[in-house]
Amino acid sequence: MANDATARATAPGTDTELQERRVTAWVGKALRIEGHIVSEDTLTIDGNVEGTIVVGDNTLTVGPGATVKADLTARTITVSGAVIGKVRAHELLDLKATGSVVGEIVAARLRMADGAIVAGPVDAAGNVKRP
Repeated sequence: MANDATARATAPGTDTELQERRVTAWVGKALRIEGHIVSEDTLTIDGNVEGTIVVGDNTLTVGPGATVKADLTARTITVSGAVIGKVRAHELLDLKATGSVVGEIVAARLRMADGAIVAGPVDAAGNVKRP
């Protein structure tokens, strides 16, 4: 017979389930951040950020409706919202149909959906050097 702790850990809607689902960093829609963000984990932004964002060898996601006025650096970057600033993806920049980037793009690979917007120089030469 399972003890109460085991039952709670697997029961839908429990705090444990929320902790297990949120294994990455997240900036919610109601949050606005100004400054320098450095994350050692995958980061998802659904709110507003101004400054710089460095996620290093992880993934950065700018969700639909998010507004980011920052320079971005990550292994893989997915943009579904609006980004103003320099975008540097070591492996892949994935622009979704609702995404836009106004600023310089430097990426090893660029995937751009129909409807995505880019305004600025693009360097997708396939060999991005890490800082």
